[in-house]
Amino acid sequence: MVADDYDFWLLDLDGTLVDVEPGYTHDVFDRVGERIGYDFSEEQAEILWHGLGGPRNEQLERWNIPVAPFWDAFHAEEDGEARADHTYLYPDAEFLADLDVPLGVVTHSQQYLADPVLDHLGIRDWFDTVVCCTNETGWKPDPRPVRMAMDDIGADGRGVLAGDGPQDVGAAWNAGLDGIHVERHGHERRGLCVMADHRVQTFDDLFSQSASD
Repeated sequence: MVADDYDFWLLDLDGTLVDVEPGYTHDVFDRVGERIGYDFSEEQAEILWHGLGGPRNEQLERWNIPVAPFWDAFHAEEDGEARADHTYLYPDAEFLADLDVPLGVVTHSQQYLADPVLDHLGIRDWFDTVVCCTNETGWKPDPRPVRMAMDDIGADGRGVLAGDGPQDVGAAWNAGLDGIHVERHGHERRGLCVMADHRVQTFDDLFSQSASD
């Protein structure tokens, strides 16, 4: 089965291994909207939170929302402990606790957000490294943060990166890894079909696939 075919695993965090309760998302976007003078609908909040419809900055531009002020307001309103309190682990991700191979996280979440989530859910010790993307490391699909994680875990052999967005698969391929796309929302809601070496709705699907699928 696919889950046994790799010598090391790298994984995205938000939307792939964990997610937040919808009410938290809506509250954050209400406060962000107050800062920038924009009334986000619940649908818009979920589109931006989950990266549905393509790159978030392009989506903001389509709605005529200035990109830099939005992100400044978003980061000002996000609190790591508050997010952690409203974050849950996808049950199908629990298989990682039993994988006897090097594991790493490569996430766009900043350190002040990722650390409380990992600690709150008690999953930090699953991973041999956690790389939080920055302007210095690059942002997926840039392969630099992926290669940083590979260096950290002493990656050797065949590896894979799993994530819920096209940027994750792009980063995997750019770094010479296989890519797994975990579609948590359905292609129709995402608004596009993400190509990958393996396309699944949950990690459970990997246990019924062969490497040749």
